[in-house]
Amino acid sequence: AKGPEQNRTAKMLGRTALTASRVAVRRSAASAQPAAAAKGQRRTFIDYLTNYPDRVQEIKKVQMKGGTCQGEANPTWLKQPGDKGVALFGLGLTTFGVLEALIGHYRLATGKGKMD
Repeated sequence: AKGPEQNRTAKMLGRTALTASRVAVRRSAASAQPAAAAKGQRRTFIDYLTNYPDRVQEIKKVQMKGGTCQGEANPTWLKQPGDKGVALFGLGLTTFGVLEALIGHYRLATGKGKMD
């Protein structure tokens, strides 16, 4: 029969052996990882997105030029280089849609343009 002192020693040795095996497993796993990481990652489009130049301040300077409360004299939605073209395209598209709707209402009201 084992005495209480021997039981305590056996338990401590068991824990030590278990802890040592865990440490060995962690070390072997850690030593295997740097070999793959040493080659470096191949992230083509992610590197492009991560290193993409930030132009927010540059655009903000154009928008803030001359102040922001200028009303109809210099509206902020026409300050960027391509804004006038986009605004004209939107105006043309809206005009076309309104004219088509008016023509449709006229034809409905008068009965013209029906298919026989």
